[in-house]
Amino acid sequence: MVQDQTEPNRNNFPQVKQTNTAELEKTLINLNMMKDINLKNLEDQVIVITGASSGIGLVTARMAAAKGAKLVLAARNEEALHQLVEELRAKGHDAIYVIADVGKEADVNKIAESALEVYGRFDTWVNNAGVSIFGHAMDVSIEDMKRMFDTVFWGVVYGSKVAVKHFKERGGSGALINVGSLFGDKGTVLQSTYAAAKYAVHGWTDSLRMELEKEQTPISVTLIHPGRIDTPYNEHAKSYLDKQPTHRGMIYPPEAAAEGILYAAENPKRDMYIGSHAKLFALLGTLLPRLTDKITEWDLYPTAHDNRPSKPPAESALYHHGFGLHERGTSHGWIRSNSMYVKASKRPMLTLAIAGGAALAIKALRKNR
Repeated sequence: MVQDQTEPNRNNFPQVKQTNTAELEKTLINLNMMKDINLKNLEDQVIVITGASSGIGLVTARMAAAKGAKLVLAARNEEALHQLVEELRAKGHDAIYVIADVGKEADVNKIAESALEVYGRFDTWVNNAGVSIFGHAMDVSIEDMKRMFDTVFWGVVYGSKVAVKHFKERGGSGALINVGSLFGDKGTVLQSTYAAAKYAVHGWTDSLRMELEKEQTPISVTLIHPGRIDTPYNEHAKSYLDKQPTHRGMIYPPEAAAEGILYAAENPKRDMYIGSHAKLFALLGTLLPRLTDKITEWDLYPTAHDNRPSKPPAESALYHHGFGLHERGTSHGWIRSNSMYVKASKRPMLTLAIAGGAALAIKALRKNR
């Protein structure tokens, strides 16, 4: 059989558009959909912070106030919020508080309404409120799981929707900052429900960001990835364990997380990892998932608690507010003074230059050996 040697008609094939250098540069520039987002300086902003009565939220509130921001602070603990606002006002700062359970949509709407009533707007919304549950996955009740999802996931959804709605109606740029977790990047033992809820937060945040970018809406959507942070996180958690939940190993101060949050309030940023181990954990989970599983099993079972007896479940902050105005917890790990990774994330070009210089130095040393 003789094959047909006739040259095929090129008109029957789809035509590939030739892209010149200028068009390629334009395409690359357009990939950065944050280029048209112009966020205000902190001293010109009204910032909403949920979970503001303790831990990361409390430190963020104090640091933001010191930089001149007007604050709308939300939590369930009225006594703590009242004391905090009085403290800030005594220093000449401008702040109000709203009693709210972020697991209830009506309460979240009330936060936004209060901000608009007093200040006429808000410029940054920080979804920070959260609580955890310690226990084996099969031991945790469905009721407790649902309650935690109300706070950790649905609280973020309610806050995100009300913030984006306001930013669109007001016009101009705005910042939505959702606090996730390193356990939203890679699952963990003894906190399965928390990891699941944070996975949901990460997925929701990334999906919302892409939709807003596609619409070319000038809203910065940042996901914060805290590692182990020295807050009352463990003291507020409900525990099914006999021993008190704790952090061991390297722990970062809440100021590091607050620094990342406030940087994202002024600078459009997709992700902020708080602590190098948070970034490393995420990378290992992606590149070497099975090995990361084994490391997690080996490390976190013995280090997730200490020898103190666990607090009674009724004292947790799952269904009731926790103790307020405590920035730090009672963990026994090595507490760093700051996070160099956060500082590097704020200066990406300098970091690249240092990394490039180090690489060249190593190459030169190897060449001279």
